[in-house]
Amino acid sequence: MFGSKYLGLRGRKLNIAIAAVAGVDMLLFGFDQGVVGGVLTLDSFTATFPEICTTTACTAGMSPAAANHQSVLQGVSVSSYNLGCFVGALLTIVLGDRLGRKRCIFGGSLIMALGAVLQCSAFALPQLIVGRVICGMGNGINTSTVPVWQAECSKSHRRGPTVMAELCIVVGGVALSYWLDYAFSFLEPSSTAWRVPIAFQLLFTLTVLATIMFMPESPRWLVLQQEENREAEALEVLCAIYDCEPDDAFVNAELEAVRVVARATSQGTFKDLFAMGKTKNMQRTLLAYGIQAMQQITGINLITYYAATIYENEIGLSGNMSRILAACNGTEYFIAMFPAIFLVERIGRRPLLLIGSIGMSLSMAVLAISTSIASHSTSSAPGIVAAVFLFVFNTFFALGWCGLPWLIPTELLPLEIRAKASALATSADWIFNFMVVMITPVAFNSIGWRTYIIFAVFNFAITPVVYFFYPETMGRSLEEMDLIFARSSGWLDTVHEAKTMPRHYGRKGEVLRDMLPEVREELEVADGMSKVVAQSVGE
Repeated sequence: MFGSKYLGLRGRKLNIAIAAVAGVDMLLFGFDQGVVGGVLTLDSFTATFPEICTTTACTAGMSPAAANHQSVLQGVSVSSYNLGCFVGALLTIVLGDRLGRKRCIFGGSLIMALGAVLQCSAFALPQLIVGRVICGMGNGINTSTVPVWQAECSKSHRRGPTVMAELCIVVGGVALSYWLDYAFSFLEPSSTAWRVPIAFQLLFTLTVLATIMFMPESPRWLVLQQEENREAEALEVLCAIYDCEPDDAFVNAELEAVRVVARATSQGTFKDLFAMGKTKNMQRTLLAYGIQAMQQITGINLITYYAATIYENEIGLSGNMSRILAACNGTEYFIAMFPAIFLVERIGRRPLLLIGSIGMSLSMAVLAISTSIASHSTSSAPGIVAAVFLFVFNTFFALGWCGLPWLIPTELLPLEIRAKASALATSADWIFNFMVVMITPVAFNSIGWRTYIIFAVFNFAITPVVYFFYPETMGRSLEEMDLIFARSSGWLDTVHEAKTMPRHYGRKGEVLRDMLPEVREELEVADGMSKVVAQSVGE
């Protein structure tokens, strides 16, 4: 009955196709994060944009004030992309539920393509900055939408590994950008050395544009469109995802659980993001916002954007060796993501976050000590230690903090505000990303090795926040998380409730107990929507 849609794919093949399209978009996300950092020190790039060159050759003979001005301009130019991402994420708060998940991704990819064309064809700094802002706006829309679309089209026991695998692809995009930058650096002094790597992202945007509209829409978003009555489409999508017939009991129970939640809560407004009560919308919104803000204040993009510059300017390596190490750093970062894919549904989200934050704090402390010693020593040993601990930091970040801050908000947030709150949370990622990328050149120019101390303290402070406030979401369906928050008595009780509430699904997705009566009961109590719930039950 439904076999002709979605390129004729169903079940496992359709799930792979959804993951592949989302993965290409995530690869683009990572590629954009790293590509400019690898060309900042190229002679052809600095010749085209001399006002943002901060290499030793460019700043030699400059006054401290002039050198600081150069670093500020570089920070503005590089971080303008993140500011665009912030604007795109805010736009998604308004447009996300109106357009749907697929159309948002299509529009975001189209905007990114325009931004890429402007950047790779730039001959003046203003055009480069405008291109980066526009490209960032498209990426902000996509990164606010793709994780939500992916989570809402995934089975509960597959959601963690699937989203983590896609974030592994993000890191793969970073590594790819570094190696592409290095490969094309041999074409110096031609501007092809930097124009082609930046233009390469068009390959990914065009792939997403060509495929996304053939994929299924989120069944949960379709159920929310109550005025248009698109529940038949939602059933069609669920049947395709699970490779079941429309009369299958499991699929209909899944649809009923989503329907009850949607009708009992309706479609949320922006004001609903900060409403309290038993559903704890404000708590869940702030947790989602907080984890994405914390991801950026770890200091990861200090390395992602400026790895080659750090190796050359702060550690004193040659330009060629700096680009090789930056590419190796990105590759090791990519490889370090794989354990997280297999551990996320085995040991859980919280242990990975805690291990990651402690490891990153210690890594930043060692970086501060080693670069401090290196600045007053003629020995190469401190510089080698610093270079190694840039790799160590990335390893701990990849293990806990690369993928989980994108996965956890989609698991914590209730359906009626999921798109808006996810977009708001993503805006936190981008505005704090902008802050880190903006201040990094200035900080290194002004306080040098002490920059690492700031991020060591941030990572240390993150650890107790995660321990006391973030509940475990491993193996829980999105509707189960609604129950956990509805039953918790306060902010500090949510972690305990997540530990003690009986599970409705097993590790392989098998149904352990009927969740629907509890969902109906809790939502009726929580929202005072007894008539609506009764109507849903009656149907």
